[in-house]
Amino acid sequence: MNRFSGSMRMHGTAMWCTAACLAIAGFGSPVAAQVIRVEQGAIAVRSPDADGVASYLGIPYAAPPVGEWRWRPPRPPQPWNDTLSADRFGDRCIQTTPFPDMLFQSPGESEDCLTLSIWTKGVAGDALPVMFWIHGGGYFSGASDEERHDGEALARHGVVVVAINYRLGVFGFLAHPELTTESAFGASGNYGLLDQIAALRWVRDNIAAFGGEPTNVTIFGESAGSYSVSALMASPLATDLFQKAIGQSGAHMGWGDLHDRPLAAAERIGSECGAQMGAGTVAELRAATPTQLVAATRAAPRRFTPTVDGYVLPRSIRATFARREQAQVPLLAGWNSAEIPLPSVSLGQLDTLLALTFPEEYAAAARVYTATNAREARLTAIAVRSDLFIGANTWKWIELHAQAGLPTYRYLFDQPLPGPDGPPPPDTPGGRHAADIEFVFGTLDSKPLAWSETERSVSDMMLDAWTSFAATGTPVASGLPTWPRWRTDGTGQLMRIRASPTLESEGHRDRYLFLDARVGRDDGGS
Repeated sequence: MNRFSGSMRMHGTAMWCTAACLAIAGFGSPVAAQVIRVEQGAIAVRSPDADGVASYLGIPYAAPPVGEWRWRPPRPPQPWNDTLSADRFGDRCIQTTPFPDMLFQSPGESEDCLTLSIWTKGVAGDALPVMFWIHGGGYFSGASDEERHDGEALARHGVVVVAINYRLGVFGFLAHPELTTESAFGASGNYGLLDQIAALRWVRDNIAAFGGEPTNVTIFGESAGSYSVSALMASPLATDLFQKAIGQSGAHMGWGDLHDRPLAAAERIGSECGAQMGAGTVAELRAATPTQLVAATRAAPRRFTPTVDGYVLPRSIRATFARREQAQVPLLAGWNSAEIPLPSVSLGQLDTLLALTFPEEYAAAARVYTATNAREARLTAIAVRSDLFIGANTWKWIELHAQAGLPTYRYLFDQPLPGPDGPPPPDTPGGRHAADIEFVFGTLDSKPLAWSETERSVSDMMLDAWTSFAATGTPVASGLPTWPRWRTDGTGQLMRIRASPTLESEGHRDRYLFLDARVGRDDGGS
């Protein structure tokens, strides 16, 4: 393949060049092959599908973080000489324990995993909105190549979709006193977030070549991806790298296993990890194999989460939002109605759940989590578990962003999944955790369920709403009522997303106020 001379370096544009003499059967004449030029080299233009969408898979956005570069900020990718074919996903980042619903397409796991993939109908000059996807998985699993993350359907709606890998678990979020000392910024532990920021910078510098508008980028993610969105909104390093944000189930607001930790606490966890392995120094930890590191952390993978390091995150994410220092961008956020579904629950079992969950505040909890029969007991128990898992954090995020006077739209995803052979049972209590992903991406068929026109219509609405928000900052879709901005004065209306979507008032604000009072953080603190 040809190398490009300096005179041919056209940053941010697509162009024609002779990549190779390709013989046409029976003629042997040369044919010009189209390539896209990015900062690191040439990428072969993919043949679009029947709807005009082309995919570019496994593009490096950073150098491999291996060897001595393990637990260091990402470096720019090395230029390549030959034209990159971009026809297959790169390796996914090393996982601790993938979830069963993660269906990967990548060849394997590796520390050499910092790649992204792009789906687009555009060409240079089109200036299409960009949607930048951050996958979930508890910060210890997941990848951009999951089948449900395919960006083709979203791209058909006139956006450029980018999906990224980022370092996970101990590889992405290990803090350690020695790492802090060796850092020029006196920080450690946020390598996975730094990867996300590096990928956003790559998009800023190169996405125009794929038809994207670098100043109209929407970051969006689910679960740990949504937590990441809240973290990027709180990081000064990500300023101006995105213009809108979508969060699906999760935010760093002080609750749960994925909360952001002070640097000293994260360093203690890192030191304990090293001691468990018999590795007293960072050099010894860097000499450990990935298998050894995964084995040492598998029992408690959620120990490795973002760190309030004074650099990537100057203060807690909750405090950043309370001080109104977050990214001043429109936010679309919500969660699912049954994040943690439960089987039948009796009134007595609900009472036991409340007593065990809130031992010191049982009476107050019983006033806000109420039920009068077995059906209500089940729904209330689901609410308790789901609020503590996801709902309370996401609620507080939405509240603080709206209180800052910024455009904020709230939803509740309430569409149950069908079974493998037919529709969901009548008592299915709504949308479980992560069930919204296939609807947003239009990838229902990535799961072998008995999908009907009911679910497909919901997916179409979400595709329209999410892409219109990316384009304009307002979610609009055929079949949806006009979606108002969220208000925090008790008169706000959220969108309940299901086959018959409705606007409704917040029915259980007392629950979230009760839970928020228990977080025990000073909103204006550090």
